Amino acid sequence: MLILIIGLAVLFLDQLTKQGIRAHLVYGDSIPVIDGFFNIVYVRNDGAAWNLLAGHGIILILISFGVMVALYWFRNQIIEGKRRNEILMGLLFGGIAGNLIDRIRFGWVTDFLSFSFGTYEYPSFNVADSAICIVFVVFLVMSFLDKKKQEEKAENA
Repeated sequence: MLILIIGLAVLFLDQLTKQGIRAHLVYGDSIPVIDGFFNIVYVRNDGAAWNLLAGHGIILILISFGVMVALYWFRNQIIEGKRRNEILMGLLFGGIAGNLIDRIRFGWVTDFLSFSFGTYEYPSFNVADSAICIVFVVFLVMSFLDKKKQEEKAENA
């Protein structure tokens, strides 16, 4: 149930913010929030992260759908009764669904958060992308910590 609640919350927030951007900005607009660091923009991304597979929308739709089906199918093995994993699955489902809806409706995803670090401009992203990235960062940290625990157990054995 927690997966569903979090997934729907991410999906709702993602779609609400994207709709707000499409309703109030003209494609290509940029509004400085923190000058030289953070802008609200209206960008259309027909690729995946960092515009990978740009112009291959049907492939991205199929991949997204396939990942969601696989996650649903194997959810019990992934969750393993841990609340943390339920939260992560909810974030992942909501994020994937948010971008999948855009790809099906428009053929592209609305991105609107833009950060610059000196001369480097990070690719624009949205709420769905943020949820997906949070899952991967937490997964990497958890994997690192689990590996350290296993090494410590091996040393103490």
